[in-house]
This record gives sequence, C-alpha cells and structure tokens, in this order.
Amino acid sequence: MILLFLVDAICLVCRKACLDSFREHAIHCKELSGFKYRHYMVRDAFFDICRRAGISAKKEALVNFLTDPSDERSTLKPADVLVFGWVRGKHAYMDLIGVSPLVGLSSRGFTAGQAALKAALGKVTKHEKACIENQHVFIPFAFDTFGFLAPEAVELLIRVQRVMHNNLMTPRSTDVVFNVLALQSKKG
Repeated sequence: MILLFLVDAICLVCRKACLDSFREHAIHCKELSGFKYRHYMVRDAFFDICRRAGISAKKEALVNFLTDPSDERSTLKPADVLVFGWVRGKHAYMDLIGVSPLVGLSSRGFTAGQAALKAALGKVTKHEKACIENQHVFIPFAFDTFGFLAPEAVELLIRVQRVMHNNLMTPRSTDVVFNVLALQSKKG
C-alpha cells in the first residue's frame, strides 16, 4: 500500500489497463508471461492427474455450442479441461482462473481468497447458463498465487482424489492431487 509513483499511466505491457499508483496492475497484468505460464502449469498438472487416475478428459477442448451463425465459430473459449461424463453423465467444462490475491487491495481491506472468489463468480455469470443449456456442467477452478482454492475447485479435487485412490490404491494417492496442484500454482 505504498504509493510507488505519483501519476497513473497506461500499462507498458498490455497497453490497456491503467497502471495505478500503487502498482497493483503490475502484479496481475494478463500479458505478463508468468501469468499465463502459471495457468498452463496448473491446467497441465490437473489434466495429467486425471489421465493417471483413469478419468477421461481433454485439454483445451473445443465445445460445439454458443456458435455465432455469421462466424460459424464458438464464442465460448475452449474448455481448459473437459471432463467427460463427470456429473450424472454430463461433461464438465472446467475453466481455470488464476489471480493475484492482491487485486483490488488499494480500494478495500485484504481478505484471503476474496480475489479468487470474485473471479470465479464472474466466470460463472459468463459461462454457466450456456453450459447448462447445452447439457454441460460448468466448474470454475479459481485459485490465487498464495494457494487459496475456491470451494468448487476443492470439491472437484476431493472427488478426483477419491477416484485416484479407488483406481490406483497407493499410499501416495491420498494427498498427491492437492500437493501437485499447490506446487504448480505457486511455482509459476
């Protein structure tokens, strides 16, 4: 919360957002390589866990709904991970959301997990209705760089961990899911 410079300016990396005087934007600018790198690391780790546990999933899966008739292409980005038959036979469209826990810190006090929960809610508002209308389940997988996981992500990981334990039956399988993903979210 120390003022780093006196005048607000446009971010030199993304050239879109205002680089505020507290330098908050510099921590979470989506054009910085570390931001996307962490997202991909967590996505790849989750996909690998699914594969090892025997869960049928696809990474960066294109969905065939929400198409614009004039463009003939999907207006919904590919699922970060599409888990087949996950909830009562419906496919789960999983969208990873990695955020800095310091987003919005200058305007209000710090609450652990607040940024991840807000980001998850935004994704639910944006994608859930379209997924439901097309017989899919939407799962926002929100996490922050301090290791906070949104409740939907925790619920998903607990279920994946149970499947892994039932299919692999190794002592290590009981906590490997949370350990691997926690490492990847912080490693980036």
